Amino acid sequence: MLLTVADVLATPVVQAGHPEVICGADLDRPVRWVHVSDLADVAQVLVGAELILTTGQALAAPEPARVAYLRSLAAAGVAGLVVELGSYVSELGPVVAATAAELGLPVIVLHRVTRFVEITEAVHRAIVADQYAELEFARTVHETFTDLSVRRAALAEIVRTAATMLDASVVLEDLAHRVLAATARHTTSSALLENWEATSRLLPDDACVVDVGPQMQRWGRLILRADRGPTPRARMVLERAAQTLTLHRMIDKDRFGLHRRAQTGLIADLVDGRIGDERDAQARAAALGLHRHARYVPLAIDVDADPDPDPVAAQRRSAAVVEAVTHGLGLADASALSAAEHRPAPRGTGGRAAQVDGERVAMILAVARGAVVEDRLAAVCAAVLTEVRRVEGVRRAVIGIGADSDSLLDTASGLADAREVAAVAASMRAAPHRIFFRSADIRLRGLLSLIRDDPRVQGFAETELSALLRHDLRHGTDLTATLRRFLDLAGNKTELAKALVISRPTLYDRLARIERILDVDLDDGESRTSLHTALLVRELTGGDDPR
Repeated sequence: MLLTVADVLATPVVQAGHPEVICGADLDRPVRWVHVSDLADVAQVLVGAELILTTGQALAAPEPARVAYLRSLAAAGVAGLVVELGSYVSELGPVVAATAAELGLPVIVLHRVTRFVEITEAVHRAIVADQYAELEFARTVHETFTDLSVRRAALAEIVRTAATMLDASVVLEDLAHRVLAATARHTTSSALLENWEATSRLLPDDACVVDVGPQMQRWGRLILRADRGPTPRARMVLERAAQTLTLHRMIDKDRFGLHRRAQTGLIADLVDGRIGDERDAQARAAALGLHRHARYVPLAIDVDADPDPDPVAAQRRSAAVVEAVTHGLGLADASALSAAEHRPAPRGTGGRAAQVDGERVAMILAVARGAVVEDRLAAVCAAVLTEVRRVEGVRRAVIGIGADSDSLLDTASGLADAREVAAVAASMRAAPHRIFFRSADIRLRGLLSLIRDDPRVQGFAETELSALLRHDLRHGTDLTATLRRFLDLAGNKTELAKALVISRPTLYDRLARIERILDVDLDDGESRTSLHTALLVRELTGGDDPR
């Protein structure tokens, strides 16, 4: 920032001259340079924003000449006039003061003899230092945003970087005034984003706003929210950030839309605890279109699809799944945040993992107060599942539901439960008419999925099955699979013989061997329950699915 006339006036070298302000009309004028001259026509060689130092020779002339001198300086756009009294004039008189006030020209007199060279050195040193600082700042801005471009940083990181550089709040919005990313400084997110659409539409003319996007394809705006007015530094940072955002969008033009990315970022922030205030969370969610004053429900949609070796095609299908979810929400007139997530290969899939690709969409659904949550969930989930199942290559889709809450933060925490329910439900041979699953719907398998990593549970499964597993490994048999089918069919030997395509004597021999190896009675209900539980634990902890 350039020094102002007031800044120069406050320097020790000027203060040593006992300055007196004759006209303080605009002491905030920036000083670009200091010029020493006693010439009456000095204005002819000036370009503007100079601070003129003079011993007052031109002001010793008759009154018309003095007035003409002041008017020429004002017309040249000088920052101000500093007059050392004593050499030519002992005082300036009321005419000079009145004319300066009329012109809005700052005029200061020095009552003591002052070495003008010391003033010029001090001011020029500060100006050069300021120019160097501006160059360094510009270099830092360039390097920082270039690095963000190379790393393909997320929208939120780009906006956060701009806000940090300016130490002020920065908001990125789309053309519908929906907030895509925001960083609050010296305020809370809730206060910054409260009633944002109206705030954005009514911004004053002097607000610092920079368009984002190519010249003829603007898609957003970067807005600086600060108490101070716009500065060259602020505009530099916002313009550089806007360029980075534009490049980000051009590179990722075939990926998920910006609004969806913003929802993904918000859900990640909520889940990872980067937002700890409920009001801030609801403000950010409302800025993305999620209804306020509602019950919030966490959902997870797990999708099984045919594998595709082409990564581009697989990515397009991921986008198609999310588009289908969004379309289903629109058909159900639902308000929700959604985010595509990486879905790890299901535990216990064994070789099947290579034959099935997985997609997952996490969602926070807003249900209006007064509405029946179950009825609303049924309508929304039915619409979403219908659309998702229409995506080419999708084999199956299931929805897991967590506990609903009035708190958005609590709901975000419940997404983990919803994911777990969906993952377990995806491994079940569920009834086709079921629209969604809660923890109560996944029964024993659900309970085991919650405690599967407990060493005691794993030890139980190992104790129950280890002898049979070792026998299969040593002799190349498949008795573990036979046992699983037997238990799945509730001990129906006739159906089991048909399923395995073997004779009943052969089946009886296999079952007898299993009983001898495990030292159990397969006609005993408790033994069956124990073995079936152990097989489920093995499946959930990564063992091959005997089915």
